[in-house]
Amino acid sequence: MPPRGVRMEAMEARSVDAIPVGKEWQYEPKWDGFRCLLARDRDAVSMRSKSGQDLARYFPEIVAAARDLRERRFVLDGELVVEVGGQFSFDDLLQRIHPAASRVQKLSRDTPALFLAFDLLELGDKKLADQPLSRRRPQLEKLAGRNFSRAPLFRLSPASTKFGDAERWLQSAGGGSDGVVAKRLDLPYQTGKREGVQKIKRYRSADCVIGGFRYGEKLQAGRKAVASLLLGLYDADGLLHHVGFSSAIKAKDKPALTERLEMIAATKSFTGNAPGGPSRWSTRRSSEWQAVKPKYVVEVSYDHFTGGRFRHGTTILRWRSDKKADQCTMEQMKQKIARDLMRAIEPA
Repeated sequence: MPPRGVRMEAMEARSVDAIPVGKEWQYEPKWDGFRCLLARDRDAVSMRSKSGQDLARYFPEIVAAARDLRERRFVLDGELVVEVGGQFSFDDLLQRIHPAASRVQKLSRDTPALFLAFDLLELGDKKLADQPLSRRRPQLEKLAGRNFSRAPLFRLSPASTKFGDAERWLQSAGGGSDGVVAKRLDLPYQTGKREGVQKIKRYRSADCVIGGFRYGEKLQAGRKAVASLLLGLYDADGLLHHVGFSSAIKAKDKPALTERLEMIAATKSFTGNAPGGPSRWSTRRSSEWQAVKPKYVVEVSYDHFTGGRFRHGTTILRWRSDKKADQCTMEQMKQKIARDLMRAIEPA
């Protein structure tokens, strides 16, 4: 259970397009992991996700590491990540959420998680959440200096008031960091709110083949219309793999697009991984999709590519009539590792 009086609900961030400028802002890397509020009260350790789900049973190594810290009563806000090959792997992090206790124990040894602390809400008998960030951050840094050397699974997430650092972090995002978070230094921790915290993601683009489409449930002008495009990329062996979708299609463009794609309908398109059935973004028609000849190429904007596919939907930036389908390869999806950020969280 969390310490008495602590509401286990995380402060959230509002998405914006640009990094805010001003002396009132503190900048931090935006990590691509599981948000976690971690509380210790003597031997009791609680770990909660942003939605309030219990995470402690999936990360026993973090629970044990929390008990090794000198401080016996505290509440930290941070991010759970798993480091593989010098970068953070969201796929390996997802594997940690497993129903079998034996599997959880094995993964905790094979791929131990790290807790990247970026805020301190309570320490001993002191309630810090009502204090401005300008006072909370120095106390977090002192706690990290006194404690984290005893528990290498705990790391201090870097922070800076320099706009240049924020720009560099945004440009070097990759391998587990996907942008920057800006926080107002003069505000307290606002549980469950987005005021005073902004997140800026680094979006990338990729050229993809349209390998198929799904119809929408609603008719347009008395006929079925395209609802989403199924995107593909070729691997080194020339196999076309389904890697994601884009449903950001304007209603006025759907009739012409539907006709355009129906003219190149095929019995098969993806020769590697093919689209699956229903998912969280799909409709009851999701198990049905129409293959098309791999003729058209679109450039799409995306934020995450992991496990061989776009984790979220993409946005079409433009049609690439100047590019051949077989030029759209997985090679373009290789991400550089944000080495300066990885070095910044290494234990002292």
